Amino acid sequence: MGAGPQQQYTVQQQPAAGSCHYRYETGEPLEDVACTPGAISPAVTQTNLASTICRKGGYTKDIRPSTSVTGKEKELNATSYGYTGRLGDAEYDHLISLQLGGDPNDPRNLWVQPPDPGHQTGGGVNNKKDPVETMLHTAVCSGKVTLAAAQRAIVTD
Repeated sequence: MGAGPQQQYTVQQQPAAGSCHYRYETGEPLEDVACTPGAISPAVTQTNLASTICRKGGYTKDIRPSTSVTGKEKELNATSYGYTGRLGDAEYDHLISLQLGGDPNDPRNLWVQPPDPGHQTGGGVNNKKDPVETMLHTAVCSGKVTLAAAQRAIVTD
């Protein structure tokens, strides 16, 4: 459990340089579960979905930390993971996405995700997990899947 949405975010301390190691499944880079186990927001619960992640007009834009915070964190986290590629091709990604009630700025929920296999250098971020997150969000908001089950599915790949 993280701290949840804040009025003002600060740059969070990241794991020590070189202490995190990517793992790979079918060539796709995945997070180090010791460094990035995921963290949920206490502000999102099964009972308040309609007023948080499932509300019309969106939720994530109101709780997302500014790029002045996440940009610095991304650089630090890249060092934690030993990522040396173009930062513009990597995503500073929430393991449990904001649309699934992930904590907005807990370092246990954020990691520099390298581009997926087949990515063209300079082509920007590509992430095969994003459509899965969106499908789970739809299933949670329609009552087909519980919030906890969706969060577990994302963390366990």
